[in-house]
Amino acid sequence: MSADTELVIAIDIGTTSTKTLAVGLTGQILGSHSIEYPLHTPSPGYAEQDPDVICEAVIDSVSKVMRNGGFRAQDIRCVAFSSANHSLILLDSKGRPLTPSITWADQRSAAQAERLMNDGSGLSVYSRTGTPIHPMSPLVKLIWLREERPDLFHSAHHFVGIKEYILNKLFGIMIMDHSIASATGLFNLETLTWDKEALILAGIREDQLPRLVPSTECIEGLSRETAERMGLGTDTTFIVGAQDGVLANLGIGAVEDGVLAVTIGTSGAVRTSVSRPTFDAEGKLFCYALTKDHWIVGGPSNNGAIVARWISDRLYPGKPIDEVLPLAGAVPPGSDGLLFLPLLSGERAPFWDAQAKGVMFGLTLAHTEPDMLRAAMEGVLFQITAIVSLMKQAGEKPREVRASGGFARSTIWCQMMADMLGVPVRVPESVESSGLGAAQLGLHAMDGCRGPLLRWKEMEGSLYGPDLTNHKLYQRLLPLYLSLYDRLKEPMREISKLQHASVGCRN
Repeated sequence: MSADTELVIAIDIGTTSTKTLAVGLTGQILGSHSIEYPLHTPSPGYAEQDPDVICEAVIDSVSKVMRNGGFRAQDIRCVAFSSANHSLILLDSKGRPLTPSITWADQRSAAQAERLMNDGSGLSVYSRTGTPIHPMSPLVKLIWLREERPDLFHSAHHFVGIKEYILNKLFGIMIMDHSIASATGLFNLETLTWDKEALILAGIREDQLPRLVPSTECIEGLSRETAERMGLGTDTTFIVGAQDGVLANLGIGAVEDGVLAVTIGTSGAVRTSVSRPTFDAEGKLFCYALTKDHWIVGGPSNNGAIVARWISDRLYPGKPIDEVLPLAGAVPPGSDGLLFLPLLSGERAPFWDAQAKGVMFGLTLAHTEPDMLRAAMEGVLFQITAIVSLMKQAGEKPREVRASGGFARSTIWCQMMADMLGVPVRVPESVESSGLGAAQLGLHAMDGCRGPLLRWKEMEGSLYGPDLTNHKLYQRLLPLYLSLYDRLKEPMREISKLQHASVGCRN
């Protein structure tokens, strides 16, 4: 087999779909296939998925890429994983799920999260694990399950996430990489072991969690049946991989000082690379592992492109979102005096408030649909800008943003971001950042982790420079925007109580 016929298969397990890429050894995408699956939200606060449906999507998407691309098993240098964070599945003694996959978006443990923050134990755990206290965290989910569903909790033999469930189905092993572990709230970043105090808080034992391995761990041993279904060999090497967020930084080259990665898909995040674990005094920024020499600091937002989709569907029903977003270009910065708090799914950074709600502020009879559309788009970016402000307070000095995710296809949204942040925004030719990052990590692992992380060709694509006049306006608006949340925080909590009460009445 010649080197120019080799490729990497990258499997990116996301919240709403799994996308598999075939990636050449110099970074070119040679094929891709995506399979969507539902997020079940039967009642407020729920956000669950069927783990077996996702496992089938992994197998099927690899099969489609292999078959459609005409690739042979012997062409594959390795298969590498990327995965969404914070999922939790309870397993019985035979590895069968006792629960659905409880995703990062599930809000049912909000009361437990608030209690941990109020009694001080939350900040203590954060200072060792780097995972902010929030219902997204498996630690907080475990406490909720122990208190609210003790029948399930005490019958569980193992607690895993979605990638670990799939690896167990494919290989019969129970392992978790350091990167996924660093987002559980249970993993000590200094010792690279399960944190004893966090385990006591959760009420679980170390032997109920997967064995910890580096993100570059190599595994083999697909069953013949599964290998044939996927179009691979039983001896194909798999790289355990990492979480999608840290791999997005790698995929778009944001692993150097002053370069921020901003990803806005369904949700959003801002991340930058540091050489050792770094913590925020208030526990508002995460610190997650990539490799032993690369750690990613930043903040996630619950409310990304899902907000644009929501307002597009309501203001312009039946019209494709790609046709809707450009309409915001006719509205001046500041949306004619409208501010929109896009907190439709509660919020993580910078507020870490599961009970936060959306607010359209400043409406008059003169406002139009495009005004409200632009206000919603600006609101998503105000959240991003507030996270960047936290990172500046922690000592980061951003000089450039690398953008990825669905929003990066919108020229208006990218220009808006450059204006708001006041730094250039670069969009690569391919926005498949997590998948490309997984492929790079896979090749790094196959090379025995010798030398620095693989860096593909210099970043290309579009560059958006900031309009400084617009930037000054946004700098004036940001404190007003943040003060709206501060003033409405308590009313948001009262509304949450009424919403929960009305759900109880319906049930």
